[in-house]
This record gives sequence, structure tokens and C-alpha cells, in this order.
Amino acid sequence: MRGEPSCPKCGGRVRAPGLFSDAWQCDVHGTVHPLQPVIPPSVEALEVVVHRTKVPVWMPWPLPVGWLFTGVASAGDDRSGGRATAVACTGPGPLGGMGEMILVAEELGVGLGARYAGIDGPDPGPSMDVEKPPQAKVLAVGRPTPLWHVSGTPDDRAVFAGEALGLWLWAVVWPEKSGLLMYDELVLADLRDAGAEVELVPCGALSPRLLEA
Repeated sequence: MRGEPSCPKCGGRVRAPGLFSDAWQCDVHGTVHPLQPVIPPSVEALEVVVHRTKVPVWMPWPLPVGWLFTGVASAGDDRSGGRATAVACTGPGPLGGMGEMILVAEELGVGLGARYAGIDGPDPGPSMDVEKPPQAKVLAVGRPTPLWHVSGTPDDRAVFAGEALGLWLWAVVWPEKSGLLMYDELVLADLRDAGAEVELVPCGALSPRLLEA
């Protein structure tokens, strides 16, 4: 498990701000919001991200039956606050077997969602046909939120994206057939608003998906 910040777009090493730059730098992508090391899932880990982030921390709430929270990641530093969050959940797939989901909220250009989606980023726009009706909808903090299928992704996953609270919302689901979950109009809560309910989140083992991208 990595113990240092990394590039949210490629996972490469980043240089901390110093004499010649007041921002984190990736040799490939230039100035970035650093992805902080992923730590094992726990209520405490979730609370750390919730308290420092400037973007939503999305989670299906209540979680689908049998599903568990299996990790959280965030991009940003102590000075700028979290500019992207990724929450992983794991549970029974709708067609059998295990399903995994990562929900990403991020500001324009951060690139974390595209990395988990497996596409060239940083944003989903070129890979979404918003001229067509949305393929899925979620209820995000009580607001109907359309999501479009993102094309050009690896065959092992289904990817949807849209806009919620003025920020990108990505849903990346493995395996691809578990994308059926997105047609059930999931209810998403922003855990920044959950208060003491965060302590009720059931935790499982760390999802390797958060580390593999």
C-alpha cells in the first residue's frame, strides 16, 4: 500500500510544493491535486475525508442489502482541502457473484474519475452523448440526477457520469454486468451531511480497485 501522495490521473510520483512551485507537480501531468494514500476502511478514515473535503462524499444510503463500505480516497492537500473523493462499496451483484462500485465526486480537471473509469481524462465530457436521454438516474441529496453511459472504457466495468451539486459525479461498477445496479435509481447521500449516522456505516475489507487504477 502506498504511503506517499500520488498523481490522481496516472498514479505516478508527485513533487511537493517547494522553491520553484507552490503546487504539487507530476512529471507527466504538471500541476495536480495529489491523491492521498489509501488507508483501510473504517469509520475513522471516512470521518477524516469528510471533514477535510470541499466536494461531496457520495455513498448509496442506505447501502444495498449485503453491501459494505470498502474504502475511501481523496485528492487534495491540507492547504486546498479535498478536491475529489472516491468511495468504494462491495456486495452481492444483481446477477450473482460479487459487485464493486466506486463513486467519485470531483472538480473539473482533477482526473480521478477518469482514472478509475480507465479512460483518457481528465473529464468524461467527450465520452458522453448528452444529446441522448440519460441511461441511469440517481437521487443525489434528494435531487434527481441523470447519468450517462461513458463509452470507450475497458470491458470489465460499466461507467456512468453526470453532474451533481455543480461537480462531476462518476459511478464505476465491476463487473460490467453489475452496472444493472445503476438502473434501480440509487439514493446517494453526501456523507458530509450524515452527522452521527456515519458511525453506522458497515465496513468490509479494503477494495483493491482503489489501488489498482
